[in-house]
Amino acid sequence: MPLLPQLLAGTTPRMTIPSLVQRVNIPVTSSSPPGLEAAIKQDPWKKSGKYGLGWVYFCIILLVFTIAIHLYHWMSDRIRRATFKEVVAKSSTTSSPDDDYEMADMPTNNSTRMFFPRHGPLPQQPEQEETFLSFQPLNRLIALLRYFFYRPLPVLRLRALGFLRLRRREISFPSPGVIFLMTVAVVFVTLYCLIPQPLYYSSIQFGAPPLAVRAGMLAVAMMPWIVAMSMKANLVTLLTGIGHERLNVLHRWGGYICLFLSLIHTIPFYITPVWDQGGLAIFKSYFREQSYIYGTGVAALVPLIFLCVHSLPFLRAWMYEVFVALHVPVSIVFLGMLFWHCHNYLTSWNYLWATAAIWFTSYCARLFFLNWTNPRRMSWLIGEEAAVTILPENAVKVTVPSQVRWRPGQYVYLRMPGISVFENHPFTIASLCSDDFPSEYGEQYRDMTLVFRPFGGFTRKVLNAAMDNGPMHTYRAFIDGPYGGMQRELASFDTVVLFAGGSGITAIVSHVLDLIKKMRDSKAVTKQVHVVWALKRPETMEWFKEELRICREFAPPETVHCQFFITSAKRVGPNGFPLPPPSPHRP
Repeated sequence: MPLLPQLLAGTTPRMTIPSLVQRVNIPVTSSSPPGLEAAIKQDPWKKSGKYGLGWVYFCIILLVFTIAIHLYHWMSDRIRRATFKEVVAKSSTTSSPDDDYEMADMPTNNSTRMFFPRHGPLPQQPEQEETFLSFQPLNRLIALLRYFFYRPLPVLRLRALGFLRLRRREISFPSPGVIFLMTVAVVFVTLYCLIPQPLYYSSIQFGAPPLAVRAGMLAVAMMPWIVAMSMKANLVTLLTGIGHERLNVLHRWGGYICLFLSLIHTIPFYITPVWDQGGLAIFKSYFREQSYIYGTGVAALVPLIFLCVHSLPFLRAWMYEVFVALHVPVSIVFLGMLFWHCHNYLTSWNYLWATAAIWFTSYCARLFFLNWTNPRRMSWLIGEEAAVTILPENAVKVTVPSQVRWRPGQYVYLRMPGISVFENHPFTIASLCSDDFPSEYGEQYRDMTLVFRPFGGFTRKVLNAAMDNGPMHTYRAFIDGPYGGMQRELASFDTVVLFAGGSGITAIVSHVLDLIKKMRDSKAVTKQVHVVWALKRPETMEWFKEELRICREFAPPETVHCQFFITSAKRVGPNGFPLPPPSPHRP
C-alpha cells in the first residue's frame, strides 16, 4: 500500500484500477497530516455505504404500511360479502309464516325480502357485525386521510403575458398525498446528507468530501425503486394492488429527487476540486487516457438531466412519440454510465445489479401479459383479429375477440401494425368479461371493446383507416395487458357513485354492468348505484346505448340511477333559430 507522502509527491505507483479505493480510502500512518485521523474517525469512508441503506429502510417502511392497508381492505371486503351471502342464504331457507302474502305486483318482488307481515312493523335490516377487520374508528380515520390526500388541487391556467404570446395552457398538480410523500422524501434525504458531520474535509488530501459520498450513495440506492415503479409488471403492484399507472407518478418524482441528490454529489467536488494540492498529478497517474478529470461523473449526469427534462409534462405531451422512443434507450445508457462511474465503490454495484435484475425480471414477466406469446392460444405470434367501427361524434370503437380475461376497469396497450407498426397506446376496456356476454368467435372468446375519441397521432390514424377501408375490413391487433383496475371490490359497498366526463365513461361502463350482474345474482352488498355522466352532446349516449338498455331493463328495480348533464348542446326554437342558454331568471 503506497504511503500518503508518495502519493502527494506525484510518483506513479503501480496499482490497478480496483485498487484506486486505496486513494479514496486514505490510510492513517505515522506520516499522515495532523487532521487526517480525526476527520476519518468522525465519518469513515469505508462505512459510508450505510447511507444507501437509509433510503432502503425508508422505502421498506412505506411499502409495509401500504401492504398492511391493502390487506386490511381486501379482508374487510371479503368479510362483508361473505356475511351478506350468509344472510341471503339464511333468508332463502326460512319458510314464510301463514299470515304473510306475496306482493308480486310491486317492485319488491325481485328482491330478497318478498314477504311482508300482515300485521306489525316491517322487519328491520340485520345489523352488520363489527369484527377486528371492520373497525369503524379505523375506517373513519382512513376515510379522513383519503379525504385530504385524494382531493384534486385546482388547475393553474396560464394566459398570454405581455410580450410573451403563449397559448393558453393548464398546469395540473399531483394529489396532496403524492405531494406530502415526496416532501417527506426530500426532507429525509436532505437532512440525511446535511446533519452528519463533517460536510467537507479541510483538505482534499483527506479524501472525497463526505457530503458528496452520502448524496451519491443515496442517489444510487434510489435506482432499484425508480425502475420498479416504472415497469408495467412489477412486484410492488403485486403486493400493494396499486397499478403501475398510479405508481408512475412516484417514478417521475423519484427521478427528480435522484437528480437533486446527484447535483449535491457533484457540487462538493468543485468546491474542493481534486486538481488542488497535488491531486491532479495523482489522478493522471491512474487515468492517463481520460482527458477530463470528472469525465465519468459528467457521463452519468448528462443522461439523467435529459431523462428528467424531457419527462416534464408539457414536453412529454408535446412530443409524446419522441418521449416513448427515447426514454428507455437513454435510461439504459444512464445505467451503464453509473456502472462506469461507481467503479464498484462501497455497495454501489449492489444497487445497480439489483436495478438490472428488476428490469430484466419485469420484462420477462410482461411476456405473460402479451396475447401473442402464449402457444396455447390461437393468437400465438399472429395477434387477434379486430374490427373498427365509427360511432357518433367521430368516436372509434375497436372490437377484439380474444381469449384474454380481464376485470372491470382494466386497460390494455393496443398495437395495430396495419395502421402503425411502432405505436402502442393504452385504452380502457369498456366491455364486461362474463359468460353473459359471449363472443361469436366461440365459447372461449370474449369481445374486448375499446372506445375512444380520436385526437392526433395513433387515434387519428385509426379513424382515418376506418373511414378509408369501411366497417367490413379487419386488422391485426396485438394486446399487452390487462393492467390496472380497482383496488377495492365495489360490490362490497352499500352505495356506489360513479362520475364520468365525455369519453371517460369507458372506465365505468364495465363496473356498472358487473354490479348489475352481481346484484341480480345476490352476490353484491350494493343497494344503490348512481351514475353521473357529463357529456357535450346527447349523441354521445349512442356509444353505449346497449349498456344503457341493460341498466333500464335488467337492473333490479330502484337500484341504478343515471344522471346525464349535457354541456354543449344547442337549443333550437320553433322558428329554427338557436335559443340563448338558460339562466336562473330565464329557463
